[in-house]
Amino acid sequence: QVQLVESGGGLVQPGGSLRLSCVASINMFRIYTVGWYRQAPGKQRELVATITSGGSTNSADSVKGRFTISRDNAKNTVYLQMNSLKPEDTAVYYCNFPQLPDYWGQGTQVTVSS
Repeated sequence: QVQLVESGGGLVQPGGSLRLSCVASINMFRIYTVGWYRQAPGKQRELVATITSGGSTNSADSVKGRFTISRDNAKNTVYLQMNSLKPEDTAVYYCNFPQLPDYWGQGTQVTVSS
């Protein structure tokens, strides 16, 4: 059974920063690509960023230059550093293994508002 626990969300003003964490209970965490996704009210879930087992990263155009994904394999944890936050970044953020698409955590709410 794979479990994912996201944390680090909250209320932040525009221009602020947050760091999200996702801890995964899975064997061989280091071999998996991990992604951060988000879902805003009334919208479909969208991919935000991914990081491969080798550390290669990719991110959506909407967050390029502002969000950074990283991982600590020793802690089975993936992070999302979010800077220069905008109101349109408001969403519930989830992590997921693209190779194991059925497993999702409860998500963490990020609200960007003044």
